Amino acid sequence: MKQFSTKAIIIKRVNFQEADRIVTLLSKDYGKIRIIAKGVRKLKSKLAGGMELLSVSEISYIVGKSEIYTLISSRLDVHYSNIVSDIDRTMLAYKVIKIIDKFVEDGSGEEYFDLLQKTLAGINEQKLNISTTELWFVMQLLEQTGHLPNLKVTSDGKELNSSKKYIFDFENMTFTESKTALFGANHIKLLRLAVNYKDPKDFHNIKNTADYVDESLKLATEMLQFTFPQLN
Repeated sequence: MKQFSTKAIIIKRVNFQEADRIVTLLSKDYGKIRIIAKGVRKLKSKLAGGMELLSVSEISYIVGKSEIYTLISSRLDVHYSNIVSDIDRTMLAYKVIKIIDKFVEDGSGEEYFDLLQKTLAGINEQKLNISTTELWFVMQLLEQTGHLPNLKVTSDGKELNSSKKYIFDFENMTFTESKTALFGANHIKLLRLAVNYKDPKDFHNIKNTADYVDESLKLATEMLQFTFPQLN
């Protein structure tokens, strides 16, 4: 049997038999994997410390004939303790890992490891607004999957104008000019910046965005749900 070692984020745990757990992880090198952590629920288990939800761990496992691999060692690297001490941050973190779990197939998705790690680190920062972090995550996910909306021109090819108002065309993932629309230059600018900044902590440093975050997040979330109905 082959042995592998990697850094991984624990995204799901299910109790199995008397003392075991089936654990789903997003690993840096091998994507989404499922492992059995034998005896991990016992009080003196050496594996337990590295199998905490919302944490990053160094793990080693062996691959046999089963689709579920066997954990042989785990060491906690980072635990996002501020998340679990705040209900709103906890709910957002669970929402994010649920999206990743639904979105990524077993044996793939290693390219999303850094995105998930940065997102959890952003949620863990108590001074950072969680809605801003969520907006950053959604726009980064749309970009990485190749489904980024057109943030440069309208559906009829005109450059987006700071003096105009727009509605969003989900079928074509573009904005369309409308006098009664909700979205303006500041919303579109914020969406662009959420793509351009590659760390949520840097994205939070942008000033004068508080009035536009919630509406921009609602739109970005609707984009994601329209593009990937399985996430609904």
